[in-house]
Amino acid sequence: MNRIILSTLLIFVGTTILFAQEINTVSLSLQQCVQIAVEENINIKTSRIEKEKSQYKKAEAISAIIPKINMGANFQDNLKLPTTMLPGEIIGQPGTTIPVKMGSNFVTSASISLNWILYNQTAITAIQLAKKITEFNDLSIEKVSEELAVEVAKLYFLTVTTSQQKDLVEENIIRTIRIQEITKIMVDNGMGKQVDYDRVSINLENLYTQLNNIEAGLEQQHNLLKYLLNIPLHTTLNLTDSSEMQLFSILLDNQMDFSNHIDIRMLEYQQELNRMNKKAVNSGYIPSLAFTGQFAVQGMRQEFKNYFNNSPENLWPNSSYIAFSLSIPVFDGLEKRAKSQQVKMEYLKTEALLYDKKEKFTIDYQNALNNYQNNRTNVARQQQNIALAERVYDETALRYREGLATMSSLLQDEMSLSSAQANYLTALYNYKEAEIRIMGLNGAIKGLIEN
Repeated sequence: MNRIILSTLLIFVGTTILFAQEINTVSLSLQQCVQIAVEENINIKTSRIEKEKSQYKKAEAISAIIPKINMGANFQDNLKLPTTMLPGEIIGQPGTTIPVKMGSNFVTSASISLNWILYNQTAITAIQLAKKITEFNDLSIEKVSEELAVEVAKLYFLTVTTSQQKDLVEENIIRTIRIQEITKIMVDNGMGKQVDYDRVSINLENLYTQLNNIEAGLEQQHNLLKYLLNIPLHTTLNLTDSSEMQLFSILLDNQMDFSNHIDIRMLEYQQELNRMNKKAVNSGYIPSLAFTGQFAVQGMRQEFKNYFNNSPENLWPNSSYIAFSLSIPVFDGLEKRAKSQQVKMEYLKTEALLYDKKEKFTIDYQNALNNYQNNRTNVARQQQNIALAERVYDETALRYREGLATMSSLLQDEMSLSSAQANYLTALYNYKEAEIRIMGLNGAIKGLIEN
């Protein structure tokens, strides 16, 4: 009975562990990684916060032309009334002055006022500028998203090629262990040399060291990818896309129009912002018109007890007014002119950057195409080299087992095979990097972000 209970418990624990492992394993394609990163990465989140902040900036600009209503009240206890000097003529004593206390001991007032800017071109231009800044922040989010997509794609394929390197080194270890076992048998039977066994053992230890370094690097790459995707570190990532996948299949054009590139669009928006900034400065020369109005009541009493009774002196006189204010700027010490010239310089600077950026994109795109074609050729060539090196190694290994080849020849062929594998993986990653670079320049990288 105890054996049955123990067996049942072990099955339950094993099933629980397996289920937990399945929960902590996430399988992701390249596009899924990019989309998760764009949704969860901290840089994107902060860009979205900046966009939301710009919405409130726009609301702040609009508030400048919305009527403002203020209410106020005041209670004043004059502990000692102020004294003023009146001419004696008012009481028939010419040539003299009479000290008279003015005011009431208790004064209460309440008012409501309205202020409304009817026309102010600077405020109107500021609203238009705030709307443009909101649109500019949309472009900033798009730019950060595309840059993040490029970064994630490069890291994705670096991790995949490193995983391939790990598999190849493990195959090399299995192959070397097999040779070590054969060499051991040959030494034990007096048909081989101990130095040959030592050589293959050294080579095997080097492969183990190489495998450890690759595993450490692979773990770091996985951790960085988890960070970009905001995934817990204890989660196991399973990258489903292979490094041989084709990122695009369209025919590449040597002549590319970069007018829709995010950097170009942002610079063009910056140009528009500069124009509007200059317009806002020049709007200061235009007269502005405002409307104001107020209604107020006031109570003045010599004794506080009379505030709330029905005595004849308990009066609350009121007053009101409306006014239109016209402001005409005449001379500001050339302040607006200086500001206008500063904005003009910003416009010229952005114009120069825009021209330079288009020229640089043209050169970068040509270089990216050259790298793409060159690395695609290198990948095909290195694939052939690996197949050839494997055949040579297998042939030498067979001859070594038959005693027709030396250990030095076998180790040399093994080094050639390892070198061909390393060159293939390097060319493969460079090929994927060139693809990603082209996608970043021609806008195809958006395809990884969008569903």
